[in-house]
Amino acid sequence: MSTDGTHLPLDGRAVLIAEDNFAIADDLRRAFAGLGAFVVGPVPDLGRALHIARTEDQLDGAVLDINLRGLLVFPVAEILCARGIRFVFATGYDQTMVPAGFRHVPRCEKPIDPVRVALALFN
Repeated sequence: MSTDGTHLPLDGRAVLIAEDNFAIADDLRRAFAGLGAFVVGPVPDLGRALHIARTEDQLDGAVLDINLRGLLVFPVAEILCARGIRFVFATGYDQTMVPAGFRHVPRCEKPIDPVRVALALFN
């Protein structure tokens, strides 16, 4: 909730940010926190993203860079789908890089607009 008592778009939602570019990850972290989210991460690698996707009990959504240090993030996406957790891909890759089973997932192209990503995630 903002200081004037209005609800922010991400009020109280826990959001995983899996992004290996520090500047992008930090921009997303700051913007999401400013919109009221509890940011999990950011995490720059697939191993940590997998661990969080499997074990974090209070996870409402995720922003996933498709390529995390040379490894594709789709195993994380599979876990999130199985758990019913919303996510978006934030990537420089075009739609052809996304497996058919994930083509319904919103894809936000880099350069990232954090507010647009938040709207795609929870709209």
